[in-house]
Amino acid sequence: MQLSEQEQIRREKLQTLRKLGIEPYPADLYPINAYTADIQQDCAELEPKQSVETGKYSEVNLAGRLMSLRVQGKASFADIQDSKGRIQLYINRDEVCPQEDKTLYNEVFKKLLDIGDFIGVKGFVFRTGMGELTLHVKEFILLSKSLKPLPLPKTDKDGNIYDAFTDPEQRYRQRYVDLVVNPHVKDAFVKRTKLMNTMREYLNEKGYLEVETPILQPLYGGAAARPFKTHHNTLDMTLYLRIANELYLKRLIVGGFEGVYEFSKDFRNEGMSRFHNPEFTQIELYVAYKDYEWMMNLVEEMVEKIAINLHGTTEVKVGEHIINFQRPWKRFTMFEAIEHFTQIDISEMDEAQLRETCQKLNVKIDESMGKGKLIDEIFGEHCEAKLIQPTFITDYPVEMSPLAKKHRSKEGLVERFEAICNGKEICNSFSELNDPIDQRERFQEQLELGKRGDDEAMVLDEDFLRALEYGMPPTAGLGIGIDRLSMIMTNQPSIQDVLFFPQMRPEKKPTLAQEADYVKIGVRAELVPILQKLGYATIEALQSEENINKLFNDVCGTRKKMKLNDVKNPTKEEVEAWLSND
Repeated sequence: MQLSEQEQIRREKLQTLRKLGIEPYPADLYPINAYTADIQQDCAELEPKQSVETGKYSEVNLAGRLMSLRVQGKASFADIQDSKGRIQLYINRDEVCPQEDKTLYNEVFKKLLDIGDFIGVKGFVFRTGMGELTLHVKEFILLSKSLKPLPLPKTDKDGNIYDAFTDPEQRYRQRYVDLVVNPHVKDAFVKRTKLMNTMREYLNEKGYLEVETPILQPLYGGAAARPFKTHHNTLDMTLYLRIANELYLKRLIVGGFEGVYEFSKDFRNEGMSRFHNPEFTQIELYVAYKDYEWMMNLVEEMVEKIAINLHGTTEVKVGEHIINFQRPWKRFTMFEAIEHFTQIDISEMDEAQLRETCQKLNVKIDESMGKGKLIDEIFGEHCEAKLIQPTFITDYPVEMSPLAKKHRSKEGLVERFEAICNGKEICNSFSELNDPIDQRERFQEQLELGKRGDDEAMVLDEDFLRALEYGMPPTAGLGIGIDRLSMIMTNQPSIQDVLFFPQMRPEKKPTLAQEADYVKIGVRAELVPILQKLGYATIEALQSEENINKLFNDVCGTRKKMKLNDVKNPTKEEVEAWLSND
């Protein structure tokens, strides 16, 4: 592992601390009695040059990460960031070192601490003459030494910001860094948790039971999707990561529970995009003696409540749109929506006519697609993206919904709805099929589609059919994608922005550059050790540097530190040439 100059220096500081008898990673509990955000709020009325004389903030114990250091002789300033915010510190040498030995300040604080280190501080709150709320430090202790420098943004003399940690792939891959240097990112995840808690409280108040069902399943079912497959060694059997928890929750309705729900991690072995992650979270709810019309009202009420809890209003900004979740939402049947956006009535078409319509509408199809898939493709291509305000699409063709009950009054349709918002589905619901004979026939039709090459077709689950044969009451079911709904409620453009650790492609290990590689782009051979010392171990890393002045100054300064007196500094023109990709 090749270390950058900064990483090498920090490791040297680590050893120096230990030689001084300071453990850089102490095991002791550190007692905290205050947080930065509380200090900022509770001491907001403090006047300039005024101190807190008594009470909680006259004896503060605070811990967090150093985010800036401004060393000024016998007195210095710093910024500390904890889980709730940030505050300035004032450190006076003679106060943190009241005895003759000033090592703690002169050596440890001034020379051995770095931005990114965790420290604990004790002191009192005051406001400086410049008006900055500050913690006057009386004691400090190192709690954890940071060996990698944080990628903090820098500002030049003209106020231009550079080196900000904004690259999406780096942010998603190193979320732990993203959360530190871009603290606003936390807001989306806090709101996501509040969203789920609002749902949980709403459903608990109605008396429904939160349950858990298997993630490893001998048969996958409950959705049209391709599963992940694994093998259980002891049982010597194939198992699947669940694609949905529907069939198990319905078994619980058969068993006598009136309302059950589960926040579940589901897995679908499909493509990835800014709307899809192979591992995702959804909530599924099943309530006996209800139907899909009743469930539509519940969704409207629950999502409206989420918007108000998160934003104080039913109106939520999403991209360039203001989406209003106030009830009632607009409603279209599937066929009405297609006719509305394409001016074509497909309600009486057979499979051959639907294929012709797909060609006319430039919808891509293949031979494996049955009638339901063809209709779904037309809707997805010409309708879904145009539905910005929350809208219910109802009454789907029976071929599209093998687990939904046939419509009570419309031949060939089922009692199903999806809620579409900001051009994407956020939930799916049925009046659940509870006729075991009809359900078996639907499964058989899915098996035929599988034989035609549809790898998302459902499989036949004999145990689930057996459960239905014991009798399941009329039931309404619902599935809501938590990730999609979180994207909307937090105004995030990508599903990766609402997942702490989204699935990523394998990280490419950079090939370390050889001397000849540097020379090839115009670097003089004698300057190569300097660039390697600065951490530019690959040509890609070197050419990704955007600030020519910074690189020029770093090379010249490092040449001097390395005492390479026989090596001539590069010119700015040379440095600029290195960074060109020609």
